[in-house]
Amino acid sequence: MSLPQERRLVTSIPGPRSQELLARKQAAVPPGIGTTLPVFVTKAGGGVVVDADGNSLIDFGSGIAVTNVGNAAPRVVSRVQRQVADFTHTCFMVTPYESYVAVCEKLNRLTPGDHEKRTFLVNSGAEAVENAVKVARHATGRQAVVVFDHGYHGRTLLTMTLTAKSMPYKHRFGPFAPEVYRVPLAYPFRWPTGPGNCAEEAYAQAVDVITKQIGAENVAAVVIEPIAGEGGFIVPARGFLPRIARFCRDNGIVFIADEVQTGFARTGDLFACEDEGVVPDIICTAKGIAGGLPLAAVTGRADLMDKVHVGGLGGTYGGNPLACEAALAVLETIEAEDLVAKARRIGEIMLPRLESLKERHDVIGDVRGRGAMIAIELVEPGTKIPNPTATQEIVKRCHAEGLVVLTAGTYGNVLRFLPPLVMPEHLLEEGLSILEKAVSMVTPMA
Repeated sequence: MSLPQERRLVTSIPGPRSQELLARKQAAVPPGIGTTLPVFVTKAGGGVVVDADGNSLIDFGSGIAVTNVGNAAPRVVSRVQRQVADFTHTCFMVTPYESYVAVCEKLNRLTPGDHEKRTFLVNSGAEAVENAVKVARHATGRQAVVVFDHGYHGRTLLTMTLTAKSMPYKHRFGPFAPEVYRVPLAYPFRWPTGPGNCAEEAYAQAVDVITKQIGAENVAAVVIEPIAGEGGFIVPARGFLPRIARFCRDNGIVFIADEVQTGFARTGDLFACEDEGVVPDIICTAKGIAGGLPLAAVTGRADLMDKVHVGGLGGTYGGNPLACEAALAVLETIEAEDLVAKARRIGEIMLPRLESLKERHDVIGDVRGRGAMIAIELVEPGTKIPNPTATQEIVKRCHAEGLVVLTAGTYGNVLRFLPPLVMPEHLLEEGLSILEKAVSMVTPMA
């Protein structure tokens, strides 16, 4: 790695140059574009980001699960540099190019299931989910779409409607798209009768809503994140996803897995569905697919995908040649560096330390996640009442010490950790020590 893999603070966070740039941002960019940590980055790679003041921060965010292979990963840089010198755009729908086809071929091969598949490329996770719903509606002739509590699927009109949380994603942006219905998610930590009953009871409640309020015969698709992302890194109770997938199969409903945040080795499998052997009819991917270049994909059963008429799918920039080359480099890197195993190793390091922290501080109500997609949920000590105040104070202290961390959760009380899969272990350990210190400063020992 070209950048020194070390935390280095030479100014306060943010430093004077970042503060100058923040003032420019505030004058030029609407406040609706929020910023988690206002340090302006000049370089990044491995497990660090370097800001305009020369500070080197430990990165537990990966650009929200985008730079799984690291920032400026060598294979990505090399392939993109070669491509940008040849051509930057033709529009695949006008004059196609091989790299688009190569990405689709790889996704058809690598995504769960040995059935015949087709893939097409778009620009973002929201666009992928929206197009997956289009395919499902067209193929089934049905209109209703079922989603889950705590789900997040994007910011377009349809995906904003699919998203559960109002503030900040939906507040005053209505009216919303029709024929979208929400059912319970198997959320073990908050299930009223306890985690042991969660999978069965949540499934029963979901089916009850679908059959009584919608009619299974009217449902085109069920859309679910195998691990809820923005909703708080909620790992559904084991057995819930296979039950939902089986219900869809039995009722002619298209099962759509939104793997935008969970895909490409993040959870210790190439795709999170693989953990319980779930095979989606359609899988949506983005974020980690192209090392930071805008790309997303919709991969599905050939019999579904082939039903859409010519011209019914597409977009000017979808499958841009630079992004396609980056995606091919990402997939090469995941395989060559065995990043699936590295994600599992990150989980093996993080989970025991976080469980130990939970034992010492009862402000931590839950530790959860898989691989390198880990979270802690913060509560009022001795209760399950969400504690967003403590969450924000811990974030503030982590940022001041040079650790990039992100929040999540329907109640704003979850700290989520998404380190690059190539992060050196010494930085991972140091980041956890910073977190432990921040928790200790905010809340007394249990």
